[in-house]
Amino acid sequence: MMKIFPGIIGGVALAACSQVSPENPSAVEVSAAPEIAETTSGGPEDISHLSAEWQIEAYSTAGPSFIGENATILSVDGTVLREGTNGWTCMPGNPRPVPEGGWGSAHEAMPVCGDSEAFKWMMAYMNNTEHDMLHDGYMWMLHGDMGEDNTKAGVLNKADAEDPANWIESGAHLMRMPKDPSSLDGMTTDFRSGAPYVMFSGTPWAHLMIPVEGYYDYSE
Repeated sequence: MMKIFPGIIGGVALAACSQVSPENPSAVEVSAAPEIAETTSGGPEDISHLSAEWQIEAYSTAGPSFIGENATILSVDGTVLREGTNGWTCMPGNPRPVPEGGWGSAHEAMPVCGDSEAFKWMMAYMNNTEHDMLHDGYMWMLHGDMGEDNTKAGVLNKADAEDPANWIESGAHLMRMPKDPSSLDGMTTDFRSGAPYVMFSGTPWAHLMIPVEGYYDYSE
């Protein structure tokens, strides 16, 4: 699910553009990461959700452990909380204002873990410009998102969707951001079947949503 991400372009550019894209992970089988509760695992119950400790765990677990454990982690303002070594970057993806005490849960933060090509796609999306992707990119969201109109980008509330039937609050998923959006032409847009489907079909921002275990945990 792609929306208008927080104002962290500078940090993303520095972290993502210096990375080397990994091999195609589309065949990887993965179960959803467990939802981060109100605390960081093993941490004190009153740990701040604005702390580096909470953010690193919440954002890094947006991807499988073999990616998140060695990824660069960015805070909501683009600060590098942890330098990575594997070419992936994880960060919060919720475009809504951050609550005073930080996001209530990892699901609310909508963290993403993406390779450098996926971040090129994302930055072009945010700026409404053409990307310079070398090949398709991939982005994990194992904590899901807070909801999206499957047909129209930038809709933040179900009440604003052109058709409420197109609204989906996603659980765990992987996304493929294509270098050429026309490569997705003819693929299904049905998000109810459990099969991979296209979001924003017919637009420059068409991308493939690939559900994994837990995808429908938040849907009605």
